[in-house]
Amino acid sequence: MSGLLAGKRILITGVVNRHSIAYSIAEGAQREGAEIVLTSFGRVRRMTERAARNLDPVPDVLELDVDSDEDLANLPQELGMRWESVDGVVHAIAFAPPDALGGEFLDTPRASAMRAFETSAYSLGALCSALDPMLAKRNGSGAGASVVGLDFDASVAWPAYDWMGVAKAGLESVSRYLARDLGAKGARVNLVSAGPVATPAAGGIPGFDQLASHWNDAAPLGWDERDPAAVADAVLFLLSDLSRAVSGEILHADGGAHAIGASAPSVN
Repeated sequence: MSGLLAGKRILITGVVNRHSIAYSIAEGAQREGAEIVLTSFGRVRRMTERAARNLDPVPDVLELDVDSDEDLANLPQELGMRWESVDGVVHAIAFAPPDALGGEFLDTPRASAMRAFETSAYSLGALCSALDPMLAKRNGSGAGASVVGLDFDASVAWPAYDWMGVAKAGLESVSRYLARDLGAKGARVNLVSAGPVATPAAGGIPGFDQLASHWNDAAPLGWDERDPAAVADAVLFLLSDLSRAVSGEILHADGGAHAIGASAPSVN
């Protein structure tokens, strides 16, 4: 089998339905020759399994709530029944309670802010810790396992994003410490900072439509919030051996908007 990810075994979290960025990553990974397993949990798992039936071959869906120590402890055993090692891990998980979003930053309860951090940032470290014994070691090409998380630019404060923005800043820091600690075995850890994509998760972010409508003006390359493949392709690169010397990095797949201080009028 040929392809950018030929022969690789990749665990992908965060597939809710066919509009999820994680689904586009799963689709692309299979197209590039990877064998994949998805994770989900609770009531959402049925939706994930429905989406998985559109993939070819249909991947297994394992039970994993990243906030559950029991699920994390069981994950290596469940994966070990299928694979000896894992070449790639995609962390596409984020959550903040409604009262941690929407512009009432100062009034957010402690418990809600902690929940946003635990699910959206701490979980990356917890997932890597659980899978540490299974992460593929450095091979002859110099590439070992690749962990990739989905991010949204945490270098500035966004309207209504509030404690999720704080959690994303935490995610960025977590990824750097993981890159430090997992690098000795050849594993690399990177994030893809995506532009706004119309996903199930985006529907819960107040003001998302306004943010997305202005992004195309800010991005020099333009931006289509209906195209998750633009983000997925960046993830596929980081999962591949082409990124063997890249770790601790935040790759922006946002049409270049992060580099522009303000949008300028068109010049005819």
